[in-house]
Amino acid sequence: MLPGILPSRGPSPSPARAWLVLCAMSMLQFLIAVDVTVVNIALPSIGAGLGVGGHSLTWVVVGYTITGGGLLMLGGRLGDLLGRRRTLLAGTALFGAASLLAGLAPSFAVLVAARLLQGAGEAVALPAAMSTIVLLFPEGPRRSRALSVWAAVASCGLVLGFALSGVITASLGWRWIFLVAVPFILAVIVAVLLLVEDDRPAPHGRSRLDLPGSFLLTACPLLFAYGVVEAGEPGTSAWVSVSALAGAALAGAGFVRVEARSAHPLVPPGFFADRARVRANLTTALLSGALSTSFLLFTFYLQDRLGVGPLGAGLTLLPLAVGLIGASVLVPRLLGRWGVRACVLAGLGSAAGAMAVIALVAVLGGGAAWLLPAMLLIAAGMGLGIVGLQYIAVSGTTDEDTGIASGVQRAADQLGGASGVAVYVGLGFAPALHSADPFLVAAVLAVVGLAVGALVIRRVPTPTAEGVRAEAE
Repeated sequence: MLPGILPSRGPSPSPARAWLVLCAMSMLQFLIAVDVTVVNIALPSIGAGLGVGGHSLTWVVVGYTITGGGLLMLGGRLGDLLGRRRTLLAGTALFGAASLLAGLAPSFAVLVAARLLQGAGEAVALPAAMSTIVLLFPEGPRRSRALSVWAAVASCGLVLGFALSGVITASLGWRWIFLVAVPFILAVIVAVLLLVEDDRPAPHGRSRLDLPGSFLLTACPLLFAYGVVEAGEPGTSAWVSVSALAGAALAGAGFVRVEARSAHPLVPPGFFADRARVRANLTTALLSGALSTSFLLFTFYLQDRLGVGPLGAGLTLLPLAVGLIGASVLVPRLLGRWGVRACVLAGLGSAAGAMAVIALVAVLGGGAAWLLPAMLLIAAGMGLGIVGLQYIAVSGTTDEDTGIASGVQRAADQLGGASGVAVYVGLGFAPALHSADPFLVAAVLAVVGLAVGALVIRRVPTPTAEGVRAEAE
């Protein structure tokens, strides 16, 4: 079970009330998912409004995803300490307040701080929302339908974020991509207060809260991203970057040491004894880094190179959204036909092909239509690669560690995406470092990461196509 999910207690609520709660939780999930992609189209407008370049704008994306991924496991544990309802209210309120702060931010530093707080709110609210749904719907068809709605809403949020960003930025301004969420967040809070019953924290919950581990898990990628981004900033002392990167290394080593000695670690050290699981999560991080980078490269090329407005850029990226929907339908069938590892390798290859197209288009100065193959390849890479890696990451788990496996895989996805953006875009667009086309530099770095991922995953023993088909049946 996911951290924060406890066995069901007490009488079940009426079906109507359960579905109303599901609607409220799905609205929260949608808003959080949208916030992952909605900033992409708005980044050039944010940079123009606050006077920062593409190199520094990576923090608007990185800050949110790193804190969300780094604090995710802690957020689940907080449900045990405070109770699901209180945790859900606290996380949702923090997310809403941070959205308001982001929309009103007077400076770039305040905007980045608000994005960090948004990520923390996501990490606290989502596990509690998920556990609320699981407990409201009894195991069986009703729970399956509820979780299908939950997953579909998340996918729609990620996809629609591109289009919504273009429409809102063009018609209202970039600040409204954050402000428009505030009234919906208030509606979610009211729904929780009226519909979700209070629950008791699990006994001895406080002893299971690993604050040092959570702090180090978040500090490591944040310091790493800061060190990489500042390395390319003109006039920045080399000691700043070196110190940040050294701090990241110390935080990573400290996390391993703390988890090994903790009585209640975020992730039991024995969990990583499975080499296939470790390789799957490492490959997930590398693939997510390339995918997240592609979203920014699309945005920067369309708006900065071609001069396409926010609305036009959002509409131009609609084939990517349609491709993602199509991939979500086809991938389950392909997993059973090709086998999991073949699908993952195909996904990595598709993402690498997309990066090659982006680099070629940038060097040749092609128009927006030239990016269409890259968009479709990214959709294929995301569908085949991420879904296949999720399958490997949770294969062979038991009831006791399935939730941990899912949580670690999601954290690897978010932290890998953020770290990839920091390295590939941060170095590619760093004025102090690159002499070649920044799109070419970022794309080449991403392809190198994908190649490493392919080497890591190709020796992982995975279920055969027949085995996957048998499990599906």
